[in-house]
Amino acid sequence: MKTKTNDTRQHILDIGYQLVVTKGFTNVGLSEILKTAAVPKGSFYHYFKSKEQFGEALIQHYFEQYLEHVNAILVKGTGTGFDRLTDYFSRWLIIDNGTCNANKCVVVKLSAEVSDLSESMREALKNGAYSIVNLIALCIDDGIKDGSITVKDSQLAAQTLYQLWLGASLFYKISQDLNVLQQALVTTKAQLRPVL
Repeated sequence: MKTKTNDTRQHILDIGYQLVVTKGFTNVGLSEILKTAAVPKGSFYHYFKSKEQFGEALIQHYFEQYLEHVNAILVKGTGTGFDRLTDYFSRWLIIDNGTCNANKCVVVKLSAEVSDLSESMREALKNGAYSIVNLIALCIDDGIKDGSITVKDSQLAAQTLYQLWLGASLFYKISQDLNVLQQALVTTKAQLRPVL
């Protein structure tokens, strides 16, 4: 019975994720989630007290999966710290059907949309974003140790780079110009190895 419960909850989150990434959180109604997931209204409320709690769970689940992916590249990956960071950020340039890679779209899509609407969803986004920044900082520390990165403050550099990429991703969505993301990669490399 527990497996079926977890499967149903996960199915609702998976369907909701696809709808939210495509349409945004506020543009997806509860009835659309239920119809697309083919689950009764009572099932939804068995797992989530409200659409807001569903959104919070969706964000938390997204980050759980994404942080495993990022950890595999930045912490457990091969090469120097600089190599692993440029590998990670190069993946942001991969475009799928004219949209940003789905691995980051939730943050780009929802940050501005829900941060003023829901404190719990804003907190979930913030916690996930800081977890990514911390993994980037660990990789920068490795790069400082192996000599491939020459910045002094890994935490500040990590936060600056993540902010750069979130902004570049948002601007890419506006411009649909891949040069925006390519310039972010050039800037990233320059930030990691500044001329002293």
